[in-house]
Amino acid sequence: MKEKILQTLTDLRKYALGKGYDVAIFYHEEDSYLMRFANSAISLNTNEHLIRINITAYEGRKRADYELITDLSKLDEMKRSIDIAAEMVKHAQPLNYDPTVPALVESFADESGYDPNLAGISNEEKLAHFNNAAKDLETDDIKLSGIFSNGSNTIAQINTRSEHSQYFRTSDAQVTAVLSNAQLKWEVIAEQSAQKKGDLDPTILRKEFAFLLDRYQKDEALQLPIGSYDIVFGSAATGDLLSIMNWIGFSGGSMKRGFSFVSEDQVGKKVFSDKFTLVDDPNRLETFPFKRDLTGIIRKPFPIFENGVFRSFTWFQDDADEFGAKPTGHSVMHKSLVLSGGEGVAGSLEELVKQPREKDVLYIPFLHYMNIVNPSKGVITASSRFGALLLRKDDSVGVPYNVRVTQSLLDLFGDKVAWMSKAQVVNNTSMSYGARNPTAVIVPRFVQVNDIEISHSNSSY
Repeated sequence: MKEKILQTLTDLRKYALGKGYDVAIFYHEEDSYLMRFANSAISLNTNEHLIRINITAYEGRKRADYELITDLSKLDEMKRSIDIAAEMVKHAQPLNYDPTVPALVESFADESGYDPNLAGISNEEKLAHFNNAAKDLETDDIKLSGIFSNGSNTIAQINTRSEHSQYFRTSDAQVTAVLSNAQLKWEVIAEQSAQKKGDLDPTILRKEFAFLLDRYQKDEALQLPIGSYDIVFGSAATGDLLSIMNWIGFSGGSMKRGFSFVSEDQVGKKVFSDKFTLVDDPNRLETFPFKRDLTGIIRKPFPIFENGVFRSFTWFQDDADEFGAKPTGHSVMHKSLVLSGGEGVAGSLEELVKQPREKDVLYIPFLHYMNIVNPSKGVITASSRFGALLLRKDDSVGVPYNVRVTQSLLDLFGDKVAWMSKAQVVNNTSMSYGARNPTAVIVPRFVQVNDIEISHSNSSY
């Protein structure tokens, strides 16, 4: 199949050259499978196979895109799409900068992130995974729901500036399991990310479920008073905070457009806690990495923050063209963000709860409905949901109703950081909309941040 894909791109390139066009051709193929559970039963089991071809035509400072969903057997249809893009570019408004059409210096193919056993995992195995995650935990009131998404992603590209091509193939799976009480309206959640089949382990999900269910069934539910709390964020919450920082923090294009809380004069200066080290590391297969970016730049571990010091903005090629910057190898569909662990010894929720503490601590594993309040100050807002706990200094545990955090990322990852777990986990941040783009970040299992304001507290579940 790889050879057929690359030959098709070569044939399309030859066609474009014969017509005198200047084009880039981007191929995206996905095999996607989704099993959805609701009320302790399968509510949906579906799959789709899609091939997208995107043609970008260039004419000086003009640029136009045309995309179609097609099939490898429909070469004539793809050729017509090249003609359409070439006609569209004649009528495009010129850019105010010269866009780069990368001339790849060599061909490159990477299938190191592909596991056929994960991509083709059977329906029976997926069902067994969910059943084992909730084994003996469901009752008449407590029901299982969630999703098991898996598949493969194939990306290839070529353009008329070079005969060379690039090819990437990955496999991925994302498991989100929820146990909810239909009468009391609370929910607890457990998640898992997989790049290869061996990453899937339902016993880990069940252990967390069992512990949380015990807390939610036995401990006091309560409304928290508005005020400041020492908060321990779980890995999913931390992963989502990094994902939004990726947008409004260290992106060079966002900074130039006034949509970032980090400025150019902060390069080389301390911005966050000295416990905060963030690297884009394409060597970590768990993050479904691009080992070369889409312009052919070889990607190596790229320090963004080191012990709180801001090292560099990341530059997508097109943003670099527009603002006269040097691209940094970040013309990719997603980065491979890794937040270093710290010295915290808690590696599981049970260990966290057992830790001695001098004051009450609020545990928030997930942040829900996150949005941006002020990008130039890094202020975001989100609510807790799924499995929050109040860990009291007397070792008792409370089950708080949802609360809202409205805070700057400069505070959440600044000097208020008390500790980070030594243990790290993979948090899957993939979106289910648009073309398949498996994405994951590696973060400490827990991050404690002190003196964080709770701006709203619900009076019920």
